[in-house]
Amino acid sequence: MASSSSSRVYQLGVKAALLAAVCLVLHGGGSMTAAAELCADYYDDTCPDAISIVQGVLEEAHQSDPRIFASLIRLHFHDCFVQGCDGSVLLDTFDGFESEKDARPNNGSARGFPVVDAAKAALEDACPGVVSCADILAIAAEISVELSGGPGWSVLLGRLDGRTSSKADAENLPGPFDGLPVLRAKFRNATLDDTTDLVALSGGHTFGRVQCQFVTARLYNFSGTNQPDPTLNPAYRAFLSQRCPRNGDGSSLNDLDPTTPDTFDNNYYTNLEVNRGFLQSDQELKSDPGASTTTAPIVDRFASSQDAFFRSFAQSMIKMGNIRPVTDPSLGEVRTQCAFVNDS
Repeated sequence: MASSSSSRVYQLGVKAALLAAVCLVLHGGGSMTAAAELCADYYDDTCPDAISIVQGVLEEAHQSDPRIFASLIRLHFHDCFVQGCDGSVLLDTFDGFESEKDARPNNGSARGFPVVDAAKAALEDACPGVVSCADILAIAAEISVELSGGPGWSVLLGRLDGRTSSKADAENLPGPFDGLPVLRAKFRNATLDDTTDLVALSGGHTFGRVQCQFVTARLYNFSGTNQPDPTLNPAYRAFLSQRCPRNGDGSSLNDLDPTTPDTFDNNYYTNLEVNRGFLQSDQELKSDPGASTTTAPIVDRFASSQDAFFRSFAQSMIKMGNIRPVTDPSLGEVRTQCAFVNDS
């Protein structure tokens, strides 16, 4: 539950964003046929309480699920990296249609769908047919970060929900075993910067939990060597070996950041500085041979300045939220239920 002071800070941030009425004009590409305009004040007239309604649902969910904030920002990330920020990650599988939920990076690990559904139901009660599921994800991500101690930003709104989902594309999301060259290529393919955006958005791993199955290879058989990952801090490796024993329960959960597991701060980067990154894809940002001239200096900067991290993270989140938004009504809709297209 957020403190009263953090809630006041959040409300002030929202008020400033709305007064600024920040708009961004994006020129369409891919499936888009026209310029799209996303604005921070998009729902001012049609659903003025949209952000506060979503915040109320998230605060209630957080009382019983301290992981929910990290889970919701991950949903937004996984949505935007597949077909753009169109709410496609929320669609269920039905006859003749395989959804992103069933893809390997999401199946069994993506969570928070009932909370998104609860936010959608509350918004439908307040302003039926107005707020898209894609925008709910963008709003929820910002609220989740800010109420966990992180930065706020002006969430640009006005996305419609897409009518398709791509399991195949979701199989190629940035993954926990990816090396630095692969990670950089995937960020470039998503029209994001392959250094600053990559390092900043990876900082989302400063809170949340992860299953043992994603670290066991680093502990016992890194790259098929039957040896641990040499970049792992020995004391941290010993700690993780107790938490994730060989042939143990691969679904057991661990803190991504063992220092402040539920707080959004820059400890993710201070951990990387001393080889305490949980995931291989995290430590690669500092330890890959090619990192010294690309991502490692950014890790160093964020480790030494939380303000620098917060500024870059907010900028990168806005940039990610603007990946191929659907705004043409012939290509999208405002779903009544986030798990189904309206004519299903």
